[in-house]
Parts: sequence; structure tokens; C-alpha cells
Amino acid sequence: MKETQLLKGVLEGCVLAVIAQKEIYGYELVQTLKEKGFTSIVGGTVYPLLQKLEKQNLIIGVRKPSLDGPNRKYFTLTQDGEKSLSEFIMYWQGLVGKVDRLLSDYQTEGDCDEK
Repeated sequence: MKETQLLKGVLEGCVLAVIAQKEIYGYELVQTLKEKGFTSIVGGTVYPLLQKLEKQNLIIGVRKPSLDGPNRKYFTLTQDGEKSLSEFIMYWQGLVGKVDRLLSDYQTEGDCDEK
């Protein structure tokens, strides 16, 4: 399974987590995700997600002037967005724990077979 397939299920939570840290515009968000190791992320994936999150009232976008060109749309979390992010973190931590336990068992069994 490719990383991009796994990422589709968690990208929304990751985007909310980045926006929770500071008010941010789309291109800066993409760059932040890339800096955090999500190197396969492209704007064509993130921008539609931002529109979706805005329609769901999880984020608010406000256009502001930019010194570097046209106005930029900066995003912040709404209260619903904060709640959604908290739920994502709770579910993610539970899932990671389950997968880690499963993989730990697999690695242990694999180690025993080699001896």
C-alpha cells in the first residue's frame, strides 16, 4: 500500500492540526506539510480539502492583503474545527496503538522464526 493511499484517510486531521497552530494560507499550508515530511502533497489535493472544510464550518477563510502580490485567503479553526481535531487526535492515537501492537506481534513472530 502506498503512502498516498494511507494519507487520504488522515489528511483532513493533519490539515486541521496545522491550521490550529496558526492562521495560515493555502500555499504556506502545503509547504508546512512538506516540511513535516509529507513530500507527496500537492496544492491540487489541499485546496479542494480547504474548500470542503470551510463548507463544513470546520475552518474560516478570510482574505487579507499580501505584500507579495494578490490577496491571500488565511484560514483559522472554528469551534467545530477544534472539536473535530480533538476527535481526530483521539481516534488517531487509538488506531496507532492498535497498529503498533499488531506490528509488534508480527515483528516478534518474525524474529522467532529466524532463530
